[in-house]
Amino acid sequence: MRTTAVVIGAGQSGLAMSWWLAARSIDHVVLERGEVANTWRTERWNSLTLLTPNWQSRLPGFGYEGDDPDGFRTMPETIAFLEGYAKRVAPPMHTHCPVTAVRRTADGYEVVTAQGTWHAQAVVLATGGFNIAQVPKLSETVPPGIIQLTTAQYRNAESLAPGAVMVVGAAASGAQIADEIHRSGRPVTLSVGEHVRAPRTYRGRDIQWWMDATGLNDERYDEVENLRRARNLSSFQIAGYRDRRNIDLNALMSLGVKIVGRLAGIRDGKAQLSGSLRNLCELADLKQNRLLGTFDQWAAENGVSDSIEPPHRPEPTRVEASPPLGLDFGRAGIRTILWATGFRPDYSWLEVPVLDAKGNLRHDGGVVTEAPGLYVLGLPFLRRRKSSLMDGAGDDARDLSAHLAAHLGARSAVL
Repeated sequence: MRTTAVVIGAGQSGLAMSWWLAARSIDHVVLERGEVANTWRTERWNSLTLLTPNWQSRLPGFGYEGDDPDGFRTMPETIAFLEGYAKRVAPPMHTHCPVTAVRRTADGYEVVTAQGTWHAQAVVLATGGFNIAQVPKLSETVPPGIIQLTTAQYRNAESLAPGAVMVVGAAASGAQIADEIHRSGRPVTLSVGEHVRAPRTYRGRDIQWWMDATGLNDERYDEVENLRRARNLSSFQIAGYRDRRNIDLNALMSLGVKIVGRLAGIRDGKAQLSGSLRNLCELADLKQNRLLGTFDQWAAENGVSDSIEPPHRPEPTRVEASPPLGLDFGRAGIRTILWATGFRPDYSWLEVPVLDAKGNLRHDGGVVTEAPGLYVLGLPFLRRRKSSLMDGAGDDARDLSAHLAAHLGARSAVL
């Protein structure tokens, strides 16, 4: 089978790319391993809501049309939204069509699936950056009586084994899950590494309103000083709750969640904890206040200050004078460890030599320069700070579809 371009993945990025390819009259197919929004359907916990307000779900030719623009979508609502977008885009899509190999050919690429093989001049990898849970090697030393889960496997607190829970990782997912499990009545210990503290609202406006209004979400990958670090930063420590409550470490400690340092090792059934907790919290506070200062400056320069609440700063993170350096799992009654330690992409089927030593795709803003005609979408800070948000998929797809069209034009000129 032949087509001009193959898009792999039918989440927001793949659908947005299909919209732009159709707008440019580029023949293509979209291949999806399951159904539309497959990851949202199968790898998220029950109570998860989007971190971005409804108004921010902006995709090419599509957006929020309900009566709660400042609310946050549940998982069923998110799936329905993407299904609605798929109907609007009406892509040439093949579902339940997992890709088993992508290879270079003399005139482009060969994409092998269970439903057949496609030959195309261009391929867009829109499978996202959250495919495989990154569980540290020290997980192999966890005592055998303790159950281990990742955030992709967790569904709700009621399904956990009896006993206390340790959540490892304090970005958005870890903080939300720690909050939920503790509110269910179970003791929770949260192991904290580097994190990005932020309030859900500031001066009466949502944090994402500020990120959008100030242009920070649109900051480009070629404008930041340390792109590698920017791409590896964890998500804001926020949640999309109806009451807009914060879930920073102070809020969790007020609930009764026990906060400890980064899990550095496990020996003889005991956790070894890093002594850097205070430093990490002070750094997170410093960066948060620096961000809020940027908001204040923008508000003053754009005549917004008088129409919103006055500036303020959250209380510094409370850290005990001498945080513990160890934790006995048995004495703490911990029966479950939940790894909220991030994800990485899965390119096990990509047979094109464009991966670095850590298995990451080498690319320049989504353009795989070592393999002309190969593109990637949906990775953190791909082209913009908002690239991994639903709101960023359309802009990135627009840019890369233009590059793809130019590539096809250049090939046509040569041929």
